[in-house]
Amino acid sequence: MTSTPILEAPVPVATRPKVGFVSLGCPKNLVDSEVMMGMLHHNGAELTPRAEDAEIIVINTCSFIDSAKQESVNTILEMVQHKTQNGGKAQRIVVAGCLVERYRDEIRKNIPEVDAVVGTGELEGILAAAGLTPSGHANNSPFTILPQGFSSVGAQPQIEAHIQHDLSVMNPPLVDDTTVHRALVSRAPSAVSQHSRPLANPESDAEVAPQLRISSERSIQAEIAKSLAETGTTHGEEPLAHAGDHVAHVSHPDKPAISYRAEGDAREQSGRFSREAWDGATAALPDYLYSDATPRILTTPRASAYIKIAEGCDHPCTFCIIPQLRGKFRSRRMGSIVAEAQNLIAQGVREITLIGQDTTCYGEDLGLKDGLAQLLDALAVLPGLRWLRFLYTYPNKVTTRLLETMAKHDTIAKYLDVPLQHASPAVLKRMKRGGNAQIFLDLIAKARRIVPGIVVRTSFIVGFPGETEADFEELCAFVKAAEIDWLGVFTYSDEEGAKAFELASELKVPKRTIEARRRKLMRIQQKVSMKSKAAWVGREIDLLVEGESEETELLWQGRTPLHAPEIDGKVLINDFGPHEELVPGTFYRAEITESHDYDVVARIIE
Repeated sequence: MTSTPILEAPVPVATRPKVGFVSLGCPKNLVDSEVMMGMLHHNGAELTPRAEDAEIIVINTCSFIDSAKQESVNTILEMVQHKTQNGGKAQRIVVAGCLVERYRDEIRKNIPEVDAVVGTGELEGILAAAGLTPSGHANNSPFTILPQGFSSVGAQPQIEAHIQHDLSVMNPPLVDDTTVHRALVSRAPSAVSQHSRPLANPESDAEVAPQLRISSERSIQAEIAKSLAETGTTHGEEPLAHAGDHVAHVSHPDKPAISYRAEGDAREQSGRFSREAWDGATAALPDYLYSDATPRILTTPRASAYIKIAEGCDHPCTFCIIPQLRGKFRSRRMGSIVAEAQNLIAQGVREITLIGQDTTCYGEDLGLKDGLAQLLDALAVLPGLRWLRFLYTYPNKVTTRLLETMAKHDTIAKYLDVPLQHASPAVLKRMKRGGNAQIFLDLIAKARRIVPGIVVRTSFIVGFPGETEADFEELCAFVKAAEIDWLGVFTYSDEEGAKAFELASELKVPKRTIEARRRKLMRIQQKVSMKSKAAWVGREIDLLVEGESEETELLWQGRTPLHAPEIDGKVLINDFGPHEELVPGTFYRAEITESHDYDVVARIIE
């Protein structure tokens, strides 16, 4: 059982209160925000993109590393300025997400203007936290992922994001007296107010918002049904609805059927998920899972959406507190995921990115072998889907079958996101990750052999306790040898509650050394990337146009299937070709004409 959100007496609000959202952190947190927005709107709230107009402000926080906690606290302090006692309109401030799991009591003690807190497993408590009650009215539409053009007054919702500043408000105090003044910026050019789905007149651009093409080919339906039947997600011989319909027998919530991996149960017994050191944290771990029947409002660009296929994590990584923040690993039912994908496609989504703390563990708690591969098989054949991608894989769970599944379907992006964290076996052992440089080189070679043209994305942590100069040089040598396409480098963050936090102080690497190592590794990767991107010149590619470039109005930008949303380089467009103008959210054919360190330049050819 999850705990009930801590509340004060509800403050009276208008019949249709205006709610503003700020979502911080990763795409997994963004999906949680979209779910809470859906629940609020479904029960009578009106969403607003302007904090100054909101009567209720919800901040969905991140607490993964120090800089994320710092940004979360700064944002809460900024939003508090909009409360009525400060001359604003806000009557309630709600703090949600990972920071609540870590600092539940401290938030309310040190920021008394906060009216309610909602943990990562308490999303359904957002109504009570906002002072609302369930409307009780039935939503008969199967498409409960709400379209973005819903507002009766013309104002459409927009999640706000924040520019991060280096203000040390954490450790030791949760809150500093520093006054924070920053302008809110939209999450991306994908603000909801700019992209409704589908278009008001789909016939004006069939590629932007095509009608869902219901295939009459029995082979496609048979492949979907076969994949689902093999995993026990159909009721015996019960036939699936057609490809654009809600699958009725999986519309119930996932929560009653939650199961866990044996590894998770064993690690819970050994104390992996213990939060005893966190003053104010609830004893009960989060266990929430949303389903295809859960209301949700999309805030991503109109052609793209994330689907969270699982929640929580069982891995013993010593640098990470995600298991304590998110609970044990648990998978959604496959039928529910397929139904959600069908609903999204029916609204014009053409790119779906699957996410979870570890997508390669998907289905293990449901008794599935190679569950992610089975799920990809079921999703890849859905009519109307152009690109399917998955992120956050674990290296020793990238199986041959998974790679073969990627190679088999044209709709699956040839893109492997596999955080390796380090290449030195000594460091990996202290991280409780396992592996070494040669094992990882073999994995990358295998992926490139089975999936021609695949790009690999990974991330590393530098400065982990005990990392010697020799360890770091081994990592540098690996980066040169692996020729990784996309690479991110994190500096080690000492997090209370993580096992690495307890390591001897003499093992802790000085911050100046950590930062120097980060810069050196990125210089190495810059050369690798420059060489890699030069090989793109002359290629013809499918391009999803996003809009004007963030760098200059003179260029537009987009992504290929080899670019994940928000985290990779860009394709800059300097020639519209035969088109007078381009339409964001539309797929075009383009040719790469020049390259830079991380970005490439293209011209539209059709």
